[in-house]
Amino acid sequence: MFDGYDSCSEDTSSSSSSEESEEEVAPLPSNLPIIKNNGQVYTYPDGKSGMATCEMCGMVGVRDAFYSKTKRFCSVSCSRSYSSNSKKASILARLQGKPPTKKAKVLQKQPLVAKLAAYAQYQATLQNQAKTKTVISMEGFSWGNYINSNSFIAAPVTCFKHAPMGTCWGDISENVRVEVPNTDCSLPTKVFWIAGIVKLAGYNALLRYEGFENDSALDFWCNICSSDIRPVGWCAASGKPLVPPRTIHHKYTNWKAFLVKRLTGAKTLPPDFSQKVSESMQYPFKPCMRVEVVDKRHLCRTRVAVVESVIGGRLRLVYEDSEDKTDDFWCHMHSPLIHHVGWSRSIGHRFKRSDITKKQDGHFDTPPHLFAKVKEVDQTGEWFKEGMKLEAIDPLNLSTICVATIRKVLADGFLMIGIDGSEAADGSDWFCYHATSPSIFPVGFCEINMIELTPPRGYTKLPFKWFDYLRETGSIAAPVKLFNKDVPNHGFRVGMKLEAVDLMEPRLICVATVTRIIHRLLRIHFDGWEEEYDQWVDCESPDLYPVGWCQLTGYQLQPPASQSTRESQSGSSKQKKKAKSQQYKGHKKMTALQLKEELIDGEDYSFLQGASDQESNGSANFYIKQEP
Repeated sequence: MFDGYDSCSEDTSSSSSSEESEEEVAPLPSNLPIIKNNGQVYTYPDGKSGMATCEMCGMVGVRDAFYSKTKRFCSVSCSRSYSSNSKKASILARLQGKPPTKKAKVLQKQPLVAKLAAYAQYQATLQNQAKTKTVISMEGFSWGNYINSNSFIAAPVTCFKHAPMGTCWGDISENVRVEVPNTDCSLPTKVFWIAGIVKLAGYNALLRYEGFENDSALDFWCNICSSDIRPVGWCAASGKPLVPPRTIHHKYTNWKAFLVKRLTGAKTLPPDFSQKVSESMQYPFKPCMRVEVVDKRHLCRTRVAVVESVIGGRLRLVYEDSEDKTDDFWCHMHSPLIHHVGWSRSIGHRFKRSDITKKQDGHFDTPPHLFAKVKEVDQTGEWFKEGMKLEAIDPLNLSTICVATIRKVLADGFLMIGIDGSEAADGSDWFCYHATSPSIFPVGFCEINMIELTPPRGYTKLPFKWFDYLRETGSIAAPVKLFNKDVPNHGFRVGMKLEAVDLMEPRLICVATVTRIIHRLLRIHFDGWEEEYDQWVDCESPDLYPVGWCQLTGYQLQPPASQSTRESQSGSSKQKKKAKSQQYKGHKKMTALQLKEELIDGEDYSFLQGASDQESNGSANFYIKQEP
């Protein structure tokens, strides 16, 4: 095993560096009519009609074509995004002041208006950089520094069964030895040395070269699944030299004997570890596959979409009838929001027929066996019925659990759910949950677990009492025995760090923390942001990933919001927040499944919760850890 050891001297110097190129911003189309206003570039479609400027994206257009009664927004999307979590993404983009990197190329598929606005902001930011140094760089965030400086603990890879190596992580832990490139060396060729794992954080490991004992001067973080990390013995088998670091080269005269002594009885990676990593990153979904996916503008129905790209098991789906391929939706291949073509018809779910009469060349239906399987249920006995009450996570505001009603019972155990007090008359905002979904709960769940339950909009008898509400509405509660009671030994603990999809803007993955655990339900907090952006997520959600997942798969990670970012957000929207302070809490933010119609003006909604924003989730019980 030590035949690859080489004690050659280090007389020459060399250095290596990794280069990360950036994708240039595409130039503006020459035939696009534009106007300039204080350095901002906007489209100008019609100079004859009355004009308006969108308060969200800055687009200038015909006032009559603008959305909402006040004509403040160019589209439904901008109207909903105005008070949604997407605002924080736009703030980060403004402060970063850089075009997207190649790694983030697939994340930047945006409509032309958004590209123009981003380009204009980029140009303005370049001018401001000479005056200020507060620009936050995406590349400046390091999980290792973040973990070390704050003594954080990351959720282990074994908590994420859907992630690469999630089911075959094995006994990788502290003190495991590996062979890694020796960067403390001046030789002209690439050489290796033995290092031990000092600390694990998801896929990332803090490594220390053998021979440094308690000296942490040259400790470094590395992704265990990277191609540079090898099991002990790989160098000998591959004919690669093992060379001790220059800093400690003088400590021993017989390094081979030192290694034999240190490594006897020590653990290392399995010999086929790299092969397992590669196999776990092979995904059955391929571009051009057709699926049925929830319509993000009308949550009650599905549409046909085509897989445009696959990154780490996450799919960028483009709705089939999208003319310019900008109408897209992000989700994991195991998401409950996607199904095989024909699923809607088979269970009685609403479906939007495409104007496309036949499949485009190269497109083909995804085989049904590739989709996540739901548990089979027996609907012949006592079962859910229309009108039954329950509690459910609002998919349009994932920080809240709301009073809800079963509006329709579908086949195969699927239910259409509506949030009491905020439903559209035509049922266009009903959403589909399976009977075994971890996102629906029996009446009283929130009270038992000390979670704030969001009452129906307009309900004045507060505090809300289920007994009174059922009597007033002449309703019955769904039987407790019909709900999913399975609680896996998930391994999550309060305070653990992870990478989580911001379901308000599902193309974004952010630095996050588990702040509360209720059986299998996790409260996910996005670091640097207020608690109003938190999300309730199931412990087995495919939208949660280990620390280092973005680096491993090449996905763009959104760093924590800094104090300057939050202050910028607060300062720029102070007056707007005052005007909106009376809005209904349950719809303060919208998800990427943006379909509920929101009236932005403050007088359109009445805040009837009887608690301020700070009081709503700030009780002393919020951080009480409740586990089975």
